[in-house]
Amino acid sequence: MTNQRRLRPVDLARSAGVSTQQIRNYEDAGVLPPAARTASGYRAFTEVHRAALLAYRTLMRGYGPVAATRIMRTLHEGDAAGALALVDAAHAALHEERVSLRAASEALELLAAEPPAPLPRSGGLRIGEVAALLGVRTSALRVWEGAGLLMPRRERATGYRLYEPADVRDARLVHTLRRSHYLFDQIRPVLEGLRREGSSDALRAAVAARGEALTARTRVMIEGSGALHGYLASTERTAKGS
Repeated sequence: MTNQRRLRPVDLARSAGVSTQQIRNYEDAGVLPPAARTASGYRAFTEVHRAALLAYRTLMRGYGPVAATRIMRTLHEGDAAGALALVDAAHAALHEERVSLRAASEALELLAAEPPAPLPRSGGLRIGEVAALLGVRTSALRVWEGAGLLMPRRERATGYRLYEPADVRDARLVHTLRRSHYLFDQIRPVLEGLRREGSSDALRAAVAARGEALTARTRVMIEGSGALHGYLASTERTAKGS
């Protein structure tokens, strides 16, 4: 490494389109390997640091800044196997999201196609009964109502919420979608579509959009893995040549 051309923080910053302060932060966080210091105390970076920086920036797009930082820091601590284990864990988590999405899609299609099931008794269910039926807390139902996802009617005499069959169906859908990490803004058009003539088009569109997002993320994660592989190979060549 001693024969490599020295790079200044500004040289690295220009390579990635970040500030020189960010370069210093990256070194402090372990994203970059420790830099040598000149006699006057300035950081002296090399092409190895540039490769680490570009690998991290590529990893970050697919794995996110937290996971990418952990991967690079673990690698620079001398634990290449641990860094690759973190990569494996991220891909495993993405696979679980796909499995969950597929299961949710199948369940939602069945649920959306069925007419609202009859309730255990006539006159509507109260919030505690619906919560018990779904296996959620009453506070969750209130949050979903506050977000405009549920609209149970109120009993005139007591003001208690009363859930009709369609309300219970909607609550089931919200519960299923929330477990698949859908946001309220993504759930709302699904429910609106179901309420309009029982259409499940919005539901299918939401699931399809999530699937497309996962596919796009897979592609950038593969790109990040390739960048990490290239960086690992370059550091191994440097170590052999030193």
